[in-house]
Amino acid sequence: MDRELIVLDMAGADTQGESARLRAQGPAALIALPGDVPAWSITDAAVLKSLLADPRVSKDPRQHWTAFVNGEITEDWPLLPWIAVENMFTAYGSDHRRLRRLVSPAFTHRRTAALRPRVEALIAELLDRLAAVPAGTVVDLREGYAYPVPIRVITELLGVPETLEAGLRVCVDRYFDTTIDQAGAQANYVEMYGLVTELVVYRRDNPGDDITSVMITSRDEDGSQLTEKQIVETLMLVINAGHETTVNLLDQAIVALLTHPQQRAAALAGEVSWSEVVEETLRYEAPVAHLPLRFAVEDIEIEGLRIGKGEAILASYAAAGRDPRVHGATADIFDVTRAAKDHVSFGYGAHHCIGAPLARMEAEIALPALFRRFPDIRLAADVSELTPVVSFVSNGHQELPVYLS
Repeated sequence: MDRELIVLDMAGADTQGESARLRAQGPAALIALPGDVPAWSITDAAVLKSLLADPRVSKDPRQHWTAFVNGEITEDWPLLPWIAVENMFTAYGSDHRRLRRLVSPAFTHRRTAALRPRVEALIAELLDRLAAVPAGTVVDLREGYAYPVPIRVITELLGVPETLEAGLRVCVDRYFDTTIDQAGAQANYVEMYGLVTELVVYRRDNPGDDITSVMITSRDEDGSQLTEKQIVETLMLVINAGHETTVNLLDQAIVALLTHPQQRAAALAGEVSWSEVVEETLRYEAPVAHLPLRFAVEDIEIEGLRIGKGEAILASYAAAGRDPRVHGATADIFDVTRAAKDHVSFGYGAHHCIGAPLARMEAEIALPALFRRFPDIRLAADVSELTPVVSFVSNGHQELPVYLS
């Protein structure tokens, strides 16, 4: 590595501005993570897709990250919870395929489709609650709508008892705060691990038609099952990814439609589908800006770029979504009529998000329901005043203030 490192802003204060600066360095930029840990930020969509699908790229630091293997990444590194878990998020090769086979029965098309009536009922309940707010009141739609839709869906999907819901919500919020120090990150990991362990114990004693119960009983072709640690850490992954991604998708879609009234009108009139709205939002403002980390299993040469064996790779989804090589001069413009809405916001290749169909379904129900119920909805602050969440991973707003009427 002979380039100057760009220090990445862990607070994510200007995701798209920073993405543009990274993109200006070429298909990949050499960046510095906390502790001056180097990594390659991949911003070119074609290069990123190629690497995400390449068997020479791993997510297992124990096998393939030289700095981790050599002990340079210690227990006090603040991003350790993102790379040191032992579940399908970090598994490599045949181990990943085995774990994914054991988890996938919980995310079948049938199981996702069966959730639609419940999602519709939850959304109707939330809209009724919002409709009871006195006219002229500023409402935070992230807190009052974008947040509760996916958290309630995911907790019901996992069979989480009500006694654990509040604690898990706090842990999820802390998990995505990438400015938190190592002690705080580790304490949060331990707390969440304990809560999810309680969930597994509860569902082992009280099995139901939920993801947790399915994972407990799933067996591979050879009769092997997930270990207790793998179940807990996989459920932690499902809770974190399945919730935060959808919150940000709803948040960013609402902002985009409120600031592009003609496109909102086109969607409401059926001139464009709500699926197109969702896909353009995923491209325009990827719910996950950067996802740590991947590692080169061997030296990789791609488009004049050389990533050395054992070096770290950061998937920069927000930057790739606005790649001008794919979307041309209009890459930075929100346009639901765009013919090609190509993006990698749910990942690509072997680690493509297993819950992507569920997130899409939630958004395609929640967005039209909101705008039909409140046709006069408008922002209660200038879009420039909306504050990003404190995270270089999560791409959303701390608050989304609106007037409903």
